[in-house]
Amino acid sequence: MARNKYPEQTLEQLFQYIEGLYNRKRIHSSINYMTPDAYEQICRTA
Repeated sequence: MARNKYPEQTLEQLFQYIEGLYNRKRIHSSINYMTPDAYEQICRTA
C-alpha cells in the first residue's frame, strides 16, 4: 500500500482491501469452507 498524506485515505484503502479482496477470496468456515463468491454462485443457481 502506498503511503498517504491523509489518514482517511489510508483507512479507505484498508477498507477496500479487506472488503473488496481479502474477504471475497478467503474461505469461511460458516459457509462450509467456501469463498463468499463461490457460495453466492451456488445460491444463485439453486
